[in-house]
Amino acid sequence: MRIGYARTSTNNQKYSLEDQVEKLTNSGCEKIFSEEISSVSSTRPEFDKAIEFAREGDTLIVTTLSRFARSISDLWKHVEKLEKKGVSFQILDMNLDTSTPTGKLLLSMLGAVYQFEREILLERQKIGIEKAKREGKFKGRIPTAKRKTEEIRTLIAKGLKPQEIANHLGIGVASVYRYR
Repeated sequence: MRIGYARTSTNNQKYSLEDQVEKLTNSGCEKIFSEEISSVSSTRPEFDKAIEFAREGDTLIVTTLSRFARSISDLWKHVEKLEKKGVSFQILDMNLDTSTPTGKLLLSMLGAVYQFEREILLERQKIGIEKAKREGKFKGRIPTAKRKTEEIRTLIAKGLKPQEIANHLGIGVASVYRYR
């Protein structure tokens, strides 16, 4: 069975998700798992379901390498899971298939290049943020809880417990204690 997995980082990328699903469908995927979740999220429930669903002889397919793995170690961890199950892996935009020795070799090389490229991008981003901070253009995230100091104090005066205040204001309990 051909199993597809599609992912976007945010729900503002509807077209991208639809495009991935269309490509997976056109490649013959009979079952497609999709989700809108950041790659840096600690869990990707639909991704985990796709790997769990796959059986010996199946092929898991993604449109691009970035949909499958966040790093070279992440890539190999997931590829190893698939190999243990007897499942091959395909990346459509690279025309790469791990059911062949050449596909495995290419995946190794491309995975390393992908990791390198990602680290360079993060380095450039870090440099850009530092420059923007020096120029006063980047102030960082505005603290949510600090802006709610008066509300926190009002709710404390009304006798609400810290956890109730945190739930009501959508902030952490530690923030309630910090700004009371």
